[in-house]
Order: sequence, then structure tokens, then C-alpha cells
Amino acid sequence: MRISRLTILPLVALLTLAAACSSDAKHSAAVTGGSPATVKKDKIVIAVQPSASPDQLSTDAKEVEKFLEAKLARDVELVFPTSSAGVIESLRFGHAQAAFMSAWPLALAQKHAGAEIALAEIREVTIGEQTQEAPSYYSYWVVRKDSPYQKLEDLKGKKVSLPSQLSTSGYVAPLARMVELGLLPREQGKEADPKKLFGEVLYSGGYAQSWEALKAGQVDATVIAGDVADKLYREVLGSTRIIEQQGPIPSHGVAFAKQLDQQSRDQLKQALLDLGQPEHRPLMRKFISGIFVGFKPTTAEEHLASLNKYLDLTQVQFVERLR
Repeated sequence: MRISRLTILPLVALLTLAAACSSDAKHSAAVTGGSPATVKKDKIVIAVQPSASPDQLSTDAKEVEKFLEAKLARDVELVFPTSSAGVIESLRFGHAQAAFMSAWPLALAQKHAGAEIALAEIREVTIGEQTQEAPSYYSYWVVRKDSPYQKLEDLKGKKVSLPSQLSTSGYVAPLARMVELGLLPREQGKEADPKKLFGEVLYSGGYAQSWEALKAGQVDATVIAGDVADKLYREVLGSTRIIEQQGPIPSHGVAFAKQLDQQSRDQLKQALLDLGQPEHRPLMRKFISGIFVGFKPTTAEEHLASLNKYLDLTQVQFVERLR
């Protein structure tokens, strides 16, 4: 069959264009260190439970983002929803692939978003008088040293201060201990109510504020936890008597969204574990917690077992709205 010159010219042009594209692709691969078929991986978004102002968190997050990007060879963005419920929703709808969260929101992320509880945070905590590196800790009911009250039941009708109804160590666990001791009724489908024992319950917004209220004689008792700053913990215990304790209370952790593929899970988990190396630890101490030591692999069954028991005993509900 005879091929005309008009047929050959377009064919030559097409082959020339293909060669040029191949050359460009190889040049691009040489620059990026990849292969001609390399496609840039999607960005990893990590939601962070709010613990400070978004502006401050964003500033401190830059170094963590750079560290993770170097480890993962892909873009990483840390985002800061305005509430814990917002973090859970971001996992649920795939807007974030992972999240740093405290224990109670972790349990809710598993329940409502199908998230995997992958890592538990190891912290420098104080258990009794001993400082330890652990993924759990205890909290304590305390009264002033000159107080006549010797045990929780002596506080019937009295005034107490608690840090927050969203606090695992400052609300859920103390309430569960009261149910265990028979001081509050366990009623299926009804939340345990501390006002069924105490005459008045104040929610101060933090452990330091509750301590100030006790120190000033404005309340008869409060709670302190072993994961607060060591200076505050020592000051409180040095000026009070412990009348009850509860725990273990699980520390914060990392959840992975159900949409995150297994390879990305494995790579992100290892990168986060590397943040526990002594030379990298200051990044997380500035960003997440001043008592951060590292992460350890875990599961929901392992890390959240005690919390789930407390939630079952108290029937308390998370007060932030979840869609």
C-alpha cells in the first residue's frame, strides 16, 4: 500500500510531540527524584483539638508541619476547628485524615466517625508523689488541710468546684468514682448528677481556677489531676489532703479517619512515633503539651477501657453538639 506524503507529515509531527513530552517527563522526574509515572500524593490534613488560641497554635504548628512533610514527602496541614465536636466531624466527613485529641473526644471519634485510635500519648505525669512517663494518670478529690471532712460522703450538701463538664479527669472520672462508692445512683438512661450529693457545684474552667477557689475558702473541695503542670500539682498537694482518688485516666492520643489508606496510616504513625525522639520532643512540647514524652501504638480497647467504664457508670453525654 502506498503512503502519501500528506499522511507521513502528521505522523512525524505526532511522534516528535510524543518524544518531547517523554523528555519533559524524564526531566521533571530527575528534578523531583521520582519516576515519569509519579503522581504527587494528596495532602495530609491533621485536625487539632483546641487547647489555646488558633493564632498561637498555628504559629507553633509550622515546625511540626515541616517535620512531618520531610518524613512523609507530601504536604501536611494542621488545622484547628473551634471545638472538639468540630474535630470529630472533620474526621467523620474526611476533611481531616488524622487528629490529636483528648480521651473523651477520642472515644466519640471512634463511635461517631468510625475512627481508628492508633496512638496514645505518653506524658510526664505524677501518680501520688512519683513522676512517671505513662499513657495514663489519676485525679484526686482534695480538701484544705484544716478541713473537717475526711471522705467524700462527708461533703453531702457542701460546695465544690470542678474544672469543666468536658473534662475526663476533672468530671467524668470523679463522678464515676462517686457512683462506684454508692454516693450517686446509677440510673440507666439518666446522667449522674453531682448535685444529688453536693449542695452546689461550680465549674471554674480549669484546675488552677478551682484551686484558687478552694484556697480562698469559696468551696469545700475540688479535684486535681496528675497531668497538670508539676508546679501546680505540688502546690495543691502540699496545701491539701486527698480524700479520694480515681483512675487510671487515659491520656490524649491520635485518631485516624476511616478513609485514610493503610500505607498512609503506617507512614504517618511512624512519623509521629519519631516525634518522641529526644531531639524532636521540644516540637510537641511547645505545640501539644509541655509534658509530652512521645507516642505509643495502641487500640481503642486498650487505651480507652477505663474511660468507657466511667462513661457507662455515669451515662454522661458530651455537651458539644455533634451532627
